[in-house]
Amino acid sequence: MFSFFTKKHFLIDHLNGFVDIHNHILPGIDDGAKTVEDSLELIKGFGEFGVSDFICTPHIMENYYPNTPDTIHNSLVLLKNGLKMNDFNHVRVEAAAEHMIDAGFESKLEDNRIMPLASSYILIEMSYLQPSLNLFDMVEKISARSLYTILAHPERYNFLHGKQKSFEELKNKGMLLQLNILSLSGYYGKEVQKTAMLLLNHNLLDFIATDIHNTRQLKVLKEMELKQQTIDLVLPIIERTTYNFK
Repeated sequence: MFSFFTKKHFLIDHLNGFVDIHNHILPGIDDGAKTVEDSLELIKGFGEFGVSDFICTPHIMENYYPNTPDTIHNSLVLLKNGLKMNDFNHVRVEAAAEHMIDAGFESKLEDNRIMPLASSYILIEMSYLQPSLNLFDMVEKISARSLYTILAHPERYNFLHGKQKSFEELKNKGMLLQLNILSLSGYYGKEVQKTAMLLLNHNLLDFIATDIHNTRQLKVLKEMELKQQTIDLVLPIIERTTYNFK
């Protein structure tokens, strides 16, 4: 008998051992965790579903979050001390950054003031409203340094919504695409959710991450339920992310 009700499943049941490569849990450095205590609360919450491996990626953004390798390293030291003092010895935290492609990015790249993930990848972002004019030029310059470009949350850029060919062009230009898990829940809105599914259904995604900033978002992640066919599409991306960054 046909059923109008499709059973859904909690995504966190599939995240045990996952490596989260994009999050804002470093304390006091951007719009994420404000204190070490905030960071520890987030890490404890992640641990409830088996995630204890993080590459922290605070923003580097001119005029808003002018972080440097030094400020990021100092925040990482604070967090590692907090982990040690609270017996979180099983938790692995490393630091990279989410780089805004703005007017200052090229000089940071030339002066080696960037923060790669796993020494081989650069996580970048753009304005949600319009593309960075120098995007493809910067991707070429990143590639010239033998680094791979990961575009954070491509589904969230309003000017790309529903444009499959535009995403294919990004891929053809050498960009890897990283989905935010919460985009699949509708947390960022229906258009973001639809675009996330477009990317998922057309096999255009390379990596996945939480982009968690606070406990409110973590609660949404814990409560996320997805159809089995969606989970089946997400699982290989989860496995690929963990394999590449473990």
